[in-house]
Amino acid sequence: MTATQEMYNYKVVRQFAIMTVIWGIVGMLVGVYIAAEMAWPVLNFDTPYITFGRLRSLHTNAVIFAFGGSALFASSYYAVQRTCHTRLFSDKLASFTFWGWQLVIVLAAITLPLGITSSKEYAELEWPIDILIAVVWVTYAIVFFGTILKRKVKHIYVANWFFGGFILTVAVLHIFNSMALPVTMLKSYSAYAGVQDAMIQWWYGHNAVGFFLTAGFLGIMYYFVPKQAGRPVYSYRLSVVHFWALIFTYIWAGPHHLHYTALPDWTQSLGMAFSLILLAPSWGGMINGIMTLSGAWEKLRTDPILRFLIVSISFYGMSTFEGPMMAIKTVNALSHYTDWTIGHVHSGALGWVAMVSIGAMYYLIPRMYGREIYSLKLVEWHFWLATLGIALYIVAMWVSGVTQGLMWRAVNADGTLTYSFIQSVQASHPFYIVRFVGGALFLSGMFVMLYNTLKTIGGAKAIEAPVVAPAAAH
Repeated sequence: MTATQEMYNYKVVRQFAIMTVIWGIVGMLVGVYIAAEMAWPVLNFDTPYITFGRLRSLHTNAVIFAFGGSALFASSYYAVQRTCHTRLFSDKLASFTFWGWQLVIVLAAITLPLGITSSKEYAELEWPIDILIAVVWVTYAIVFFGTILKRKVKHIYVANWFFGGFILTVAVLHIFNSMALPVTMLKSYSAYAGVQDAMIQWWYGHNAVGFFLTAGFLGIMYYFVPKQAGRPVYSYRLSVVHFWALIFTYIWAGPHHLHYTALPDWTQSLGMAFSLILLAPSWGGMINGIMTLSGAWEKLRTDPILRFLIVSISFYGMSTFEGPMMAIKTVNALSHYTDWTIGHVHSGALGWVAMVSIGAMYYLIPRMYGREIYSLKLVEWHFWLATLGIALYIVAMWVSGVTQGLMWRAVNADGTLTYSFIQSVQASHPFYIVRFVGGALFLSGMFVMLYNTLKTIGGAKAIEAPVVAPAAAH
């Protein structure tokens, strides 16, 4: 290595990777607490700051944007450097994205429990924080695409297509959905009203799922699964078809959140149709990810990190089958407003997003410190705690949701309702306890991960790595 040789920027990757673990614990701890509040409402202690209504938005922001966002920053910054054989476009701008994103998260943790909220799903933060998010995100785009532009190889690997698509689309979604008229420093009103506001909100809301929580994490899948498996991606052609089909179709699916509302019927039907079409690219991607293990299936017996990655893809397949089914109007008539939706969201959020993030961090963090993972046995324990926790959580919510849907629509011969609403709440109570246990198991796995991470990096020196020449890299 010569004195002038270019080095990869691992510092920002390390920072985001460590914060992924920490924010994962914070976000899931809040989730477990509010799950306990649903089972035992007395736990809100009549204190407004810790009621379900306020902590729920803190939970969703912490797990999606703090935990998931940090995982995406870490993995995209790592993968774009390694696949483009060049250092990040700007160290200072990359550092700004780290500290700016942490500031956004801290401001969310302060404002949401105080009840300072725009009340828009997944976009609850008020206008000054929204502006900060936009600035950080545009800077992220400059760093990412700047790195692509200075790449040493002509080819742009497919993971970078997914990361790039997610970065561009989230910028557009966030900026347009957050347009508002400020009336004070901490209060604003949406630029949209009525059914238009609902339409814009769910164009944003579903595509936050479609791009932030799907396309971005598919970028992780396409880089880290082949790496951990030691196999090339199953079908490169399928991966490109997967990309274009997914980004074209996903953007239209938002209206399925607004079935049986004031939204025009044709818009609801269009959203349903595109949701059903979405099944094809989603399953194409799932098949591509799982089939990457062709010829290396035996590695699943001995490699718990690979198991995290492959099981996450299985949950991706399950969630992307369930979503289109729930978008069908007749199915939605049963599932809408019930806990079935909560089960669906968490099969995606815990099973897909969290599991693939955890697998990627187990791959990344030891390499950032030139170490082997401290204990593969603890990774194994984490895997089973997470898998059992997810199973309990989503099965409880499925059964509770179907129970609610059936009780709400049951009518007597004279047309009166068979059950009162409070009877459906009573019927759901045992499942809320099971949901709490499942969430607590998943959270305990995150504490195992934190211990394993601290033991891995304890006393280790952060490493720098020289940029690999394209001809020598694989």
